[in-house]
This record gives sequence, structure tokens and C-alpha cells, in this order.
Amino acid sequence: MVHTYEVLVDIKEFADLTNSICQRGTSRFEVMAESKQNADTMARSQARKEHPNGTEYDVRVTRLLR
Repeated sequence: MVHTYEVLVDIKEFADLTNSICQRGTSRFEVMAESKQNADTMARSQARKEHPNGTEYDVRVTRLLR
């Protein structure tokens, strides 16, 4: 059965490889998946597409919406 999960992804991005200044932010996704593990994987993939310069992705499935 497919459920809709709310997933938060904390993202750490560096401006470039030689710079030590980073930006941190959180993106929220609503992911339709069969399990929490699948929701985690799908949200990480979406975050990487939206933030390709990200170096760290911390994924949290926070709640079941439907």
C-alpha cells in the first residue's frame, strides 16, 4: 500500500571546493512510497536534484500524511 510521507532533508552546501564557507538549509518533501525506507531514498534523490552542490544530506521521515 502506498502512503504519503512528510520528509525533511537538511542540506549542507559549499560555494566551491576551495572555500570553507557553507550554507545550511532544510527542504520539505511530500513523498508517495510503500515504506519509510523508500520515502527516505526518494527524498534524498529529490534533494540531490534540487541541490547538486550539496555535500551532506540528512534525511528525516517525520510523519505519515495519508
